[in-house]
Amino acid sequence: MSTPILRPLPNESWDCMLPGPPSRNNFGSADLSLFGLLAFASGSSVSIIDSRSLQLVTTIPLPPPSSSLSGSSPSNSSTSLSPFVTSVRWTPLPLRRDLLSTEPSPFHLILAAADRHGRISLLDFRLRSLILSIDPPDPSSKSGIQDLCWVQARPDSFLLASLSGPSNLSLYNTSSSRCIFKYDASPEYLSCIRRDPFDSRHLCIIGLKGFLLSIKVLGESEDDIALKELQIRTDFTELLKLEKDAAAAGGSSSSTPASAVFPLYAVRLAFSPHWKHVIYVTFPRELVIFDLKYETALFSAALPRGCAKFLDVLPDPNQDLIYCAHLDGKLSIWRRKEGEQIHIMCLMEELMPSIGSSVPSPSVLSVLISQSESTLQNIRKLYSDSSNGASDVDFDNPFDFSDDTLLLSKTHLISISDDGKLWSWILTAEGTGDMQKDVINSGKIADVSVETTNTNTIVSSNNELTAEGSRQLDNINGSRIQLSNSTFCLKNVKFKISLVGQLQLLSSTVTMLAVPSPSLTATLARGGNNPAVAVPLVALGTQSGTIDVIDVSANAVAASFSVHNSTVRGLRWLGNSRLVSFSYTQVSEKTGGYINRLVVTCLRSGLNRTFRALQKPERAPIRALRASSSGRYLLILFRDAPVEVWAMTKNPIMLRSLALPFTVLEWTLPTVPRPVQNGPSRQSSLSPKGNTAVAPEEAASSTMASSSDSKAGSSDGWQDDTSESFAFALVNGALGVFEVHGRRIRDFRPKWPSSSFVSSDGLITAMAYRLPHVVMGDRSGNIRWWDVTTGHSSSFNTRREGIRRIKFSPVVAGDRSRGRIAVLFYDNTFSVFDLDSPEPLANSLLQPQFPGTLVLELDWLPLRTDKNEPLVLCIAGADSSFRLFEVNINDKKMLPGPQPRYIKERFRPMPLCCPVLLPTPHALALRMILQLGVKPSWFNTLGTTIDKRPHFIPGSTSSSGDLRSHMIELPPVGDSVVPELLLKVLEPYRKEGCILDDERARLYATIVNKGCAARFAFVAATFGEVSEALFWLQLPRAVNHLMNKLVNKSPQKAPISAPNSELDDTSLRSRITSKGKSAPETGWRDALSQGQLRLMAFEQEDLWETANERIPWHEKLEGEEAIQNRIHELVSVGNLEGAVSLLLSTSPESPYFYPNALRAVALSSAVSKSLLELAVKVVAANMVRTDRSLSGIHLLCAVGRYQEACSQLQDAGCWTDAATLAAAHLKGSDYARVLQRWAEHVLYAEHNIWRALILFVAAGAIQEALAALREAQQPDTASMFILACREIHAEIVTNLVGSEDESGSSIKDTLVDLPGLNPENEDVIAVGEYFGQYQRKLVHLCMDSQPLSV
Repeated sequence: MSTPILRPLPNESWDCMLPGPPSRNNFGSADLSLFGLLAFASGSSVSIIDSRSLQLVTTIPLPPPSSSLSGSSPSNSSTSLSPFVTSVRWTPLPLRRDLLSTEPSPFHLILAAADRHGRISLLDFRLRSLILSIDPPDPSSKSGIQDLCWVQARPDSFLLASLSGPSNLSLYNTSSSRCIFKYDASPEYLSCIRRDPFDSRHLCIIGLKGFLLSIKVLGESEDDIALKELQIRTDFTELLKLEKDAAAAGGSSSSTPASAVFPLYAVRLAFSPHWKHVIYVTFPRELVIFDLKYETALFSAALPRGCAKFLDVLPDPNQDLIYCAHLDGKLSIWRRKEGEQIHIMCLMEELMPSIGSSVPSPSVLSVLISQSESTLQNIRKLYSDSSNGASDVDFDNPFDFSDDTLLLSKTHLISISDDGKLWSWILTAEGTGDMQKDVINSGKIADVSVETTNTNTIVSSNNELTAEGSRQLDNINGSRIQLSNSTFCLKNVKFKISLVGQLQLLSSTVTMLAVPSPSLTATLARGGNNPAVAVPLVALGTQSGTIDVIDVSANAVAASFSVHNSTVRGLRWLGNSRLVSFSYTQVSEKTGGYINRLVVTCLRSGLNRTFRALQKPERAPIRALRASSSGRYLLILFRDAPVEVWAMTKNPIMLRSLALPFTVLEWTLPTVPRPVQNGPSRQSSLSPKGNTAVAPEEAASSTMASSSDSKAGSSDGWQDDTSESFAFALVNGALGVFEVHGRRIRDFRPKWPSSSFVSSDGLITAMAYRLPHVVMGDRSGNIRWWDVTTGHSSSFNTRREGIRRIKFSPVVAGDRSRGRIAVLFYDNTFSVFDLDSPEPLANSLLQPQFPGTLVLELDWLPLRTDKNEPLVLCIAGADSSFRLFEVNINDKKMLPGPQPRYIKERFRPMPLCCPVLLPTPHALALRMILQLGVKPSWFNTLGTTIDKRPHFIPGSTSSSGDLRSHMIELPPVGDSVVPELLLKVLEPYRKEGCILDDERARLYATIVNKGCAARFAFVAATFGEVSEALFWLQLPRAVNHLMNKLVNKSPQKAPISAPNSELDDTSLRSRITSKGKSAPETGWRDALSQGQLRLMAFEQEDLWETANERIPWHEKLEGEEAIQNRIHELVSVGNLEGAVSLLLSTSPESPYFYPNALRAVALSSAVSKSLLELAVKVVAANMVRTDRSLSGIHLLCAVGRYQEACSQLQDAGCWTDAATLAAAHLKGSDYARVLQRWAEHVLYAEHNIWRALILFVAAGAIQEALAALREAQQPDTASMFILACREIHAEIVTNLVGSEDESGSSIKDTLVDLPGLNPENEDVIAVGEYFGQYQRKLVHLCMDSQPLSV
């Protein structure tokens, strides 16, 4: 069942909501998108974080389930609670560019979120809207969702796979909201689901007991789903014991997910980004490397004694390293032994530094690795060099400096802990010592593959590394370090993890909320007649004993103080820069004594000072605190004990105790301020009229408060210039007002109401006091108010449960009403009433304003300075969240939620540089500008929202004149006027400094003049399109491969300037031989075949070497099927002697003996005779028809019919094997035919357009590549593709002409244009026209879209 949601979620204009801390009830759910946005679940909300700047972008609370799903009646369904969010996943769809066929859409920002009730929601977080809600088939079961994963079904369509309950798998079509496939794996507990990076149609699911399910989605119907069940052997004795304990305790049911039943028993799976068919699986105490093709484990390792259980497994995208998170907050690093699939743990690091002594210590819930940073690192390594003028050193940053350390690799990790902290880590592999000298003295590029030994398991790991091949390295300041091509023994290589950022959100469950409301008397000691500054701060007390101070102007935690060792039970402001709080602990249940702890916290110094510290336990615990508006007086209420009145000087003094049976006490609030005729304005930085941004220094001073308590803090002297009063109610219903004047307390003697105010049906439970009005609420829901100067009074019944809190709204000069109050009821709902209206109940603002959660505490934010501004309520929710809620006022009635008006963007300490957050037309405009090439000085700006931003890009920029001067050259494609229009649209973002952060701007400056392909790769990586970025990085090699075939020259004689390696045919032939094994222990590796770029491999050397390196992994495997696969691998790489040896070792009793013998004879034939060829072809044809094995293909190889063998392999679906065989034996057009057919399969079956494009180019089928881009409706990419190919082609031709070959000039004459890219070609002309239409449509859309402040 699906529920389409057309209304937006509650969208506060202040956009202020801070989530509570995540917990294990959220199953550690988090997902880091390819464009750098981190989504994680906390309670019933989903928060979005910019992973680079660690700023909170937004928080979306999920609405409660429908009445049928929650099991409640329709009448009370509105008050049902939202369940815990248990899984979040970003959609893998890229930024759509088909503007000519559809309107701009935010599909690339869609987030899937699932909860404990089995509901799946699709969210557009930028619009804060709920797009779709998919309810479980059986709402009564409440089968919680364990995990989610997107899987590709069509080129532009993804299905959503979910694990629900303990063992159910479902596939949903989100466009139709229909479940197309179900699978029940009972009695297994399914734990984790992941998508294959090599084939986005392929999924794997792992169970707690080692059950492995492999799924391939071939379409959008149930018949298109292919399943394979496998088993990984592991010891699950501990799990059986946990199952028994859970059954005995009754804590599990048939619908409970695995993470809820066994929260500390984690089994995780991850695909290798380097090796196809290889997955990494972590059981609680075992790491397993599993080969899906061989259906067997290649390696397993038990955790050493003393290591905590595994939590998750994360393969490095660029290096052959595995990072494993552990339950105790540590991270272990495992490296692969060269030539084998054996992993060794070489380092153990802390992800939870021991800071302070929090009890219990926080736990790491999830760890994530940044894919986008790894892609940018690839671009930096391939295209940066020491001659670049844009340095990566930040001279204003004391932690960013150049030393003698050689940086080998850098990985960005983010960890999330249950105390509300997000930790940003940089894990580096650095080399020092002799290796440094060898590197610096060398003039060539070398590859460094990590070979480590476990010499230090706590802080660092000194290792020996072997360097061989060709690879570019960056040192710490970004310049290139080059190694010679020979093999080095590199010592003193060290792994180091550095904390580079931290984001503090709410640290624990919120128990108290306090808002500063300083009165005029708070500033008398400083002189002058101006009232105290109303600071945008809210203090929250938590269950863990910490106090979090929230800066609502930045929607962030400004400070967090560890004050108490137990729950904060009371919290009040003293002025606007000090806090007073209390907690208590019971000594023993028998004696009943209590230890009360009272603490004053100074926000400026961060010091906590206790007062009223007694030597012995007390009979009564503290019940509440009440602080006067000036912060000079404090009332301490005890349970069944006299109230104490304290003067809050530097050393607090107790004035007296009041032995009356009080039920409630409240100080008077500040009176209405007079309009300020002269002097500084009190307008806060949050006012919508405050259009001028506040400088950071000013914001900091206003944020952390003016010294409202400077007088009290300066001396113990006392001044009796003013008095303050408080109202109270007694147990018998009697009312009164006392006045505190200096050290004296006297009766205020108010004018009593004419009618009796004694409550006959309930105690007074809440009160609010602002001269001259006292408002009271009782446990029967009655509200009474009384004017203490005139005696007028009135009352009404709210028809609700008892009243817990009453809060007067702040008033300003010119307000029509002074009687607006917020009322919090005992059922944790609230209403807003206007007591000045004739019928307060009829004009009330009723609940629920926050569906899905309950309200624990509330108060008004006292920052309103104009009568036209809305009232703002601060809400502490039962889900541990903190929210702001606007109440807009007009002359007729109060309205909930935001109304259309100008809202100034909240203050951010630094710009939010995330291009995908821009409106889609503006994001596409920025994408085109960066692709065409803009001068790096364009990023230099003096933003109005930031005081200082260092820039190291030479040149100056100006917004006057022709904006096209910012471009590096006039665009070679499209309309030359369009860039100026797009630059004009982007100018507001540039001025605010929120286009690119400094690091990415400097990287762009490094590669902007390195050619079109480099710029296109950078833009794709910036917008999170990793596959496209890898395509652009491989495109120069593909064009070079094509040119080598066209000119029929050795690749060594046709070098290109792009940073890649040329193929040595002689070396290749020496390796592809039938003379035994040819796999080197440490193979030569080109930089482009490392890490993520291995996904785009197409050259013969890359394909052959990848297949050759896998062969030793399977040498120890036994069984007939494994032997048949090993023979196939040996034949594919040309190792015929090894294949014959393995065939002849077959036992005579084996059913494979005769086929193997026949193949051995055929393969051992030195020369193919015509009669033998004919006979073998007949036998091979029969074997292919009757035998499931690959015997017939091997016979074709034996007689040299490699083209037919490749065709049969492709017919059998063995596409990679066919390419490997072709790489070993075919050349020229024969090899190109194999590549082109492979490209068609990748495009139409696997839906991977970028890998298909590379194969098309390498095969010389450029027109097919253009056709694929046209079908994908990407006019900009098609035009940029032509531009890049022409640029690369021109460079190659220039190099050929400049060579010593006499045929250079004739080559230039014959290769004026690439095949299929002739300017007169109809397809090329159509691409240009299509791109022109796209540009015009984009300009119109950009002009119609308003700039979005980010």
